[in-house]
Amino acid sequence: MTPRRIIVGLSGASGIIYGIRLLQVLRELGQVETHLIVTRSAGLTLRLENPEWELPQVSALADVVHREGDIAASIASGSFAVESMVVVPCSMKSLSAIAHGFGDNLLTRAADVVLKERRRLILVARETPLHAVHLRNMLTVTEMGGIILPPMPGFYHHPKTVADIVDHVVGKILDTLGFEQKLFPIWDGP
Repeated sequence: MTPRRIIVGLSGASGIIYGIRLLQVLRELGQVETHLIVTRSAGLTLRLENPEWELPQVSALADVVHREGDIAASIASGSFAVESMVVVPCSMKSLSAIAHGFGDNLLTRAADVVLKERRRLILVARETPLHAVHLRNMLTVTEMGGIILPPMPGFYHHPKTVADIVDHVVGKILDTLGFEQKLFPIWDGP
């Protein structure tokens, strides 16, 4: 059985734990080949927000790790078939570059390729509050076929810990990728 190829991009926005947790869950699912890109800014955010994680540990969660500057990597070409790409968290800088086709690094180049090939691109945009340019960039990406999935946790499943809140957002990403998720119970009414 051919594994489902998914690119996971970690940019420098706050909330890198969402990306780490997504990589963990995709590894547990099996039959998924993950391709990871970690920007320099994401490495800094990792050290600041999650000192218990080191970059080699995060990289070990992926099947293939690509350097941010390697624009000749397999995932920079539409002929390399991937199913989906998730940028989690997605900084406003990365969102802007993707919205305007500015592929100056592998993360934004791969996102551009995913869009041009009409594959699923999910941007977990992490910023608040938002100004008009942020919103226009989100609309631009949406009009190109991308999906904006801000990490807005729900509370109907009565989370008890930060991990429960992270799992809710990661479960939403899994739903959008087409995976059955068991990280939080689905809402089936009161």
